[in-house]
Amino acid sequence: MVIVRLLLFLSLATIGVALLLYFVRRDARYLRFIWQVAKFTILVLAMVLAFFAAERLFGPMLGPLL
Repeated sequence: MVIVRLLLFLSLATIGVALLLYFVRRDARYLRFIWQVAKFTILVLAMVLAFFAAERLFGPMLGPLL
């Protein structure tokens, strides 16, 4: 869960800085960057949560084999 918290903190910090830069410079590329960071964050979070779910489901079955 530390990975998830670190990812969320870094992505929110990145989005905050890009939003500040957008308000200062009014350049649309910062909005595109914010959207890309948000999509990447959602994708990575979905992958991590799917891994946690798979570990919960298949862990008890694979435990005796190890």
